[in-house]
Amino acid sequence: MTSTTPDPTATTDPAGTTITATTDPATTTATDPASVPAAAASASASASASSSASVPADSASPTSTPTSEAERLRRWRLVLGGGGADGTGCELRGRDAAMDGALASLYGREKGSGGKAPGGRRAAGLGASAPGVARWLGDIRTYFPSSVVQVMQRDAIDRLGLSALLLEPEMLEAVEADVHLVGTLLSLNKVMPETTKETARAVVRKVVEQLEKKLAQRTRATLTGALDRSARISRPRHRDIDWDRTIRANLKNYLPEYRTVVPERLIGYGRAAQSVKKDVVLCIDQSGSMAASVVYASVFGAVLASMRALDTRLVVFDTAVVDLTDQLDDPVDVLFGTQLGGGTDINRALAYCQSRITRPTETVVVLISDLYEGGIRDEMLKRVAAMKASGVQFVTLLALSDEGAPAYDRDHAAALAALGAPAFACTPDLFPDVMAAAIEKRPLPIPDMAEQR
Repeated sequence: MTSTTPDPTATTDPAGTTITATTDPATTTATDPASVPAAAASASASASASSSASVPADSASPTSTPTSEAERLRRWRLVLGGGGADGTGCELRGRDAAMDGALASLYGREKGSGGKAPGGRRAAGLGASAPGVARWLGDIRTYFPSSVVQVMQRDAIDRLGLSALLLEPEMLEAVEADVHLVGTLLSLNKVMPETTKETARAVVRKVVEQLEKKLAQRTRATLTGALDRSARISRPRHRDIDWDRTIRANLKNYLPEYRTVVPERLIGYGRAAQSVKKDVVLCIDQSGSMAASVVYASVFGAVLASMRALDTRLVVFDTAVVDLTDQLDDPVDVLFGTQLGGGTDINRALAYCQSRITRPTETVVVLISDLYEGGIRDEMLKRVAAMKASGVQFVTLLALSDEGAPAYDRDHAAALAALGAPAFACTPDLFPDVMAAAIEKRPLPIPDMAEQR
């Protein structure tokens, strides 16, 4: 019988997780609690008690060598944020103190507390100074990886009300740009001073170019294949035979004694000629909650418009309807042509899109909306039913973003599903597959909504 000796260097967190520290403070990595206090701070900001985000945890592998008690206390101090309640009694110096100060400026007080944390604990802040915020942005980019910086920026805008400071050029130049920041800038577009607009456009263009680089190649490849396969022909060459459809169409000719199907009718696909086009209408809700979806949809709209076999139209709406098709060659122009916020009139937007459909059997309409309809509900549903009856492929996306399932009107989603137009959230990576399925008129690859939550 073997016995094990308890590790004297192991400690247990309040949730009961046993933690064994790694060996050398000099070899601390981004997964070490000394390097991820931002993850803990972010979890704190969102009122999350997730131990995976906020508790320092190294792998307790047999090869791990314990660190000193002082190093463990240092890590806990960075995670807990100081004050009499953290119980570590550890004093931070140098880089650690600077890192802790950057975190305390954002997370050292409760949201909306006005500068003093509950219970008399110390509270920091960024103040209403653009130069001060710019310095803080530079600090967090020094201490934390880009993904964590983006989380902290979003938290700063939300918790400390820094939206107004995004109107100043020096602030924008220091910001780590991402989709959410673009959404914030677009919502401020109408009040943005002229001195800031060029800097804002540069920030937006940087994000758009990154997204195009990431998404364009796969989107074009996927949809080109779908367009080729959608050009069905009755007398295909051997290499163009669609064997799956051919076998299904000839199952009545199955010969059991030979265990084979006699293909009386061949089904194939040719190569989509330039004259063989599909019409795509992107109808995008530009209410404030759809900011990330508007960004991604504008980028995809530009990519689709660049494909000669597709005739792409992009329409944005709130209570008014704006056709931005003539700006699709530059998604940045499209984005600055939107106006995030306001009400929602889906029925009015669909009426406009319906009026522009000339080849219903060759048209795909993509409605991107959370379905909180402020217009006439019954008319909206009648329009969707009429479009589907005419042969239009109708796709409803509750969101086009990386965030998973959004808040949405469940009654309207159920009503659309009953019409054969199920509503679901879609990530940018899945969007080309959704469009390919719609072009080929096959079942959509609908993700499990429960898994998205």
